[in-house]
Amino acid sequence: MIALHQLNRGLMIALILICALWLAIPFTYAVLWSLVDPAEPWTPDNLLPPVMSFYRWEFAWQNSLLQPALLNSYTLAPTAAVMTLILATPTAFALGRYDFPGKETAKLVALLPLVVPGFVTAIFFTSLLYQLGLAQYRFFAILLAHCILFLPFAIRILTVSFEQVRQDHIDAARDLGAHPFARFQVAYWPALKPGVMATLLIVFIQSIEEFAIAYIVGQPGFVTVPTLLYSSLGQDFNRPNAAVLSLILLVPNVILMLILERFLKSANPALASGKG
Repeated sequence: MIALHQLNRGLMIALILICALWLAIPFTYAVLWSLVDPAEPWTPDNLLPPVMSFYRWEFAWQNSLLQPALLNSYTLAPTAAVMTLILATPTAFALGRYDFPGKETAKLVALLPLVVPGFVTAIFFTSLLYQLGLAQYRFFAILLAHCILFLPFAIRILTVSFEQVRQDHIDAARDLGAHPFARFQVAYWPALKPGVMATLLIVFIQSIEEFAIAYIVGQPGFVTVPTLLYSSLGQDFNRPNAAVLSLILLVPNVILMLILERFLKSANPALASGKG
């Protein structure tokens, strides 16, 4: 028994080390590439860049489209997150709180858009935007597309949150004379809070990283960080500049994922029932 326990512990430590290296090595290389000085290229015969500087970061900030890309991305993403949450709430409430024939089928249908590859959806959705005459309003068109694309995530998360709401707590709050807002605050919100925060963060991250619609609809006048990154990798194939943009895109998302993990850990039936 002791030997088996030690084996399991050793395997877990090995798995954690492998995962850490799997994440650390690409991140380290991205940092090193972003610090390569243009006067001294990083050649394969050198383990580390011969000269390191912040020139690439300064150049990206001062002489590229990074500033408008950041403004567009960090305006678009939170707006899409809030609008998607609002649009998904009625459907999630119906799926989570009511029993009706075909409920499980409706849940499955709500998730079907996730099966289609994102780029295929982007192409057909872009065609629809052009037919409706909305493509010329680039920000609004991309915002609408992001809300629709990421609705399945929001509906699924919020449906689970609504299912965790205790009906006896709702009835108790109503019997005690609580007005609708107070009933929501004491009966609904403890169960919904982790799901709401998870929805906002997931849609925010998905919107920040979305490339296809932002590229097809936004070009040439509307640029985001992903479209700027892909142009560096595709058209110019400038690896150091791409490393700078990838870090700018990656680091905030890692922080947000850690925040998301914290909220997901708090989503348990004890807290949802008010007995935590």
